[in-house]
This record gives sequence, C-alpha cells and structure tokens, in this order.
Amino acid sequence: QVPFVESGGGLVQTGGSLRLSCAASERIPSSQYMGWYRQTPGNQREFVASIMGDGRLSYSEFVKGRFTITRDNAKKTIYLEMNNLTPEDTATYYCNSRPVPVKNHWGQGTQDTVSS
Repeated sequence: QVPFVESGGGLVQTGGSLRLSCAASERIPSSQYMGWYRQTPGNQREFVASIMGDGRLSYSEFVKGRFTITRDNAKKTIYLEMNNLTPEDTATYYCNSRPVPVKNHWGQGTQDTVSS
C-alpha cells in the first residue's frame, strides 16, 4: 500500500482556518480507524484527532473545540477542519492509521504555518 497523501496546508493568520485532506490511492475502508498527527522540528509526532469506523471521534486537548475530523468514504478521503488557529498550531500535519500508525504509510505531510 502506498503512503497517504496530505494536502490543504498553507499560511494563515491567527484566528484563521484551514481544511486538510488525506487521500489514499487505495480505498480506505469505511471501518478503518484513521487519525491526524502533527510534528514540529525537533519534536516527536503527536496525535491530533481520530475517527473510528463507527464514527466515534477523539481529539487531543489542545485542538478540542477548534478542529473537526470527518471522512468521505466514497472519495476515500479523511478531512481535518481547523478553525481559530494559533501560532502553536504551526506544524507539518500527517494522516495515518490508528491506534498504531503504519510506518510505510507516512506521507510527506502538509505544512501549516500560522502567523501572529
């Protein structure tokens, strides 16, 4: 299976919004437990949000209430809607399986930069 492909990142001001997309060339099963992660230089990748096959959602404390994860099974795509962004959200964002990411499925990520 090829890596996931993330897109939608960019440069926004504090308080702005971005919508990230995660696609796979192969169909992401509707039952697949998927998540978004992020990483800043010099730090480990951290969990951001996840969505289970039955629709249950989970968010890290630092994004709860601001970010929303969704999926479109027909388009084989996972989304991350990010609102009220702060400079602390500046990072490279990745998607991968949950609860354990698959090493060979890490993509290039998409860079989000939030200016103050």
